[in-house]
Amino acid sequence: MSTSLGWGIVGCGWVARDYVAPALRRARSARLVALCDPDARALGRVAAESPDALPFADLDAFLRAPGLDAIYIATPNHLHAPVTEAAANAGKHVLCEKPMATNLVDAERMVRACAEAGVVYATAFDQRFHARHRRLKRLAEAGRLGTITAARIHYACWTPPEWRPESDDGEHDNWRADPARAGGGAFMDLAPHGLDLLQHLLGEPLVEIATLLQRRIHTYAVDDGAALIGRFAGGALALLNVAYNCPDAFPRRTLELIGTKAMAVAHNTMGQTPGGTLHLIDAATGASVEERISSKEDISPFEAQVEAFSHCLLAGEPFPFPPAGDLHTMRLLEEGNTWR
Repeated sequence: MSTSLGWGIVGCGWVARDYVAPALRRARSARLVALCDPDARALGRVAAESPDALPFADLDAFLRAPGLDAIYIATPNHLHAPVTEAAANAGKHVLCEKPMATNLVDAERMVRACAEAGVVYATAFDQRFHARHRRLKRLAEAGRLGTITAARIHYACWTPPEWRPESDDGEHDNWRADPARAGGGAFMDLAPHGLDLLQHLLGEPLVEIATLLQRRIHTYAVDDGAALIGRFAGGALALLNVAYNCPDAFPRRTLELIGTKAMAVAHNTMGQTPGGTLHLIDAATGASVEERISSKEDISPFEAQVEAFSHCLLAGEPFPFPPAGDLHTMRLLEEGNTWR
């Protein structure tokens, strides 16, 4: 059995450059062999830090790169479906950024193409792999919280029409505010992580939701904030607030699970980086105790995710997050995206 999987990245914007490519370079079970982006500057920036990866401007040529086994898709949302289909036709496994696509029909196309080609498809919900979320999942499964009655997430940022990542030098436009390329605004971009994570932590699906979207501050043609309430199959309630109109200096990344024995509160764990804090508040005494994570565990959720995906493919084991669950989350997004 090979000890590492050959990876390529399609879409070399800031997420790929700052998080995905470094994760693949660090991962023990992966090697970064190819990069693809028609934007020469974006491609060159990632290539400069990844000397062993062949750069391609053309997707077909990229898919023929030697040693390429799996691809990470980090393109704008509207390109997820055609790139996934091309990868499947070339026999490559796919790990695709969220949301799966701009609409459910395209998401179903993606899963069908991979199934017919006999390759593995997964959505890159990296929050499942954050060390503190993994600890919280174990605590919930062990009954430490008791019966969970409610789950809440506040996940927000400041994303004006002219927004650029600080490291981008302004050469890229803000496609996340373009309904044709993004499929929506703050709701489509930020809610997928919360919806997936809460269903993962509780171990059951959301079966009913209602949403309110707003365009309160920014002038683009998509929502800049949203609130969602939902009910899980077992009866617990969910509250999710996401926004592009929240100043970054405010507390804006909070996860709470409320149970009959304890309440779990995670601060600054949502997002692309490791770290943050996780506390359990005892229902009987009100005492708060921090759940500490070792430095060995506290790695990038992107690195943990590509390690897990690579390990499963190399070992011939199923990835523990089949696409049926991702499609369910995509259905929730489509139902809740009431702006369009």
